[in-house]
Amino acid sequence: MNPVLAELHEKARAALDPVHYDFYAGGVGDEVVLAANEAAFRRLALLPRVLRGKQVRADFPVLISPTAFHKLAHPDGELATARALAGTVLVSSMASTVPIADIVEAATGPVWFQLYMQPDFEVTEALVRRAEQAGCAALVITVDSPVFGRHRRDVEHGFHDLPAGLAAENMRNLPGFPGLRKIEMSAFTWENIEHLRELTSLPVWLKGILHPADARLAVGHGVAGIFVSNHGGRQLDLVPAAVDALPAVVDAVAGRLPVVLDGGVRSGGDIALAVAQGASAVGIGRPVLWGLAADGEAGVRRVLDVLRDEFEHVLAMCGGELSRDMVVARC
Repeated sequence: MNPVLAELHEKARAALDPVHYDFYAGGVGDEVVLAANEAAFRRLALLPRVLRGKQVRADFPVLISPTAFHKLAHPDGELATARALAGTVLVSSMASTVPIADIVEAATGPVWFQLYMQPDFEVTEALVRRAEQAGCAALVITVDSPVFGRHRRDVEHGFHDLPAGLAAENMRNLPGFPGLRKIEMSAFTWENIEHLRELTSLPVWLKGILHPADARLAVGHGVAGIFVSNHGGRQLDLVPAAVDALPAVVDAVAGRLPVVLDGGVRSGGDIALAVAQGASAVGIGRPVLWGLAADGEAGVRRVLDVLRDEFEHVLAMCGGELSRDMVVARC
């Protein structure tokens, strides 16, 4: 992990209620995949090109991945995160503690809306309309969560609802307005994705693709892009690390869709390794929460600034370009 991010992580750990820290930091089951997401990057290395004669100013290929309940980390919650964007895309969680309209209004970059399809399609439609009316630029449908993952740390703490005064604000005034665990998951099909695409003019992305066959189906169903993601190790503790699943998905898509790598990114070098293997961008989750808990808006901005600086340095050291033939196993 980048040392600045490690420092912010320790400050966040000290600042957070231990129950809330474990909610953010924990994973499913024995947390094998949680650890694997980061460890997989350590098994990879880059073979830089030399004498390329290029001075490159690259775009910053990073989005902020959807994470729930930012007010557990800081009183300003998602508003602080949104104000720190400086052009970076925020994929705002359906389970945010600030309404999506307020997040978009505060944002200094584009906002996309992450959605869990609900068993009652009228509820799903109402959430889509809220995202549209707020001015969101895209929808990101999480597809790897037909049921909740079993998080041992949450069970041990008895953490099953938000503290008094906090709520999943996007669900307010919808049928069955929930606390923490009342946001329902739903098993759904490609037909539901087609229905959703007909419902809205917003681009529809899918988050949680690991199998190449599903990537090909995503292309065939006309989605705007996909996230290769195992939900930060929070859903099934038997799946591969996200970056290990990336190359096969990129090959299956064959350039027909942008692919975002989500999971385990903790440095600019990790960003470079993902981009070299075909990712259009990466999603950053927990480091944003650590920055938020450590220092609010300024902490989130510091996370993004550090990653941007480190990525640009790695890119310059690699001759201004990244490609899969530059990625090798570290002996």
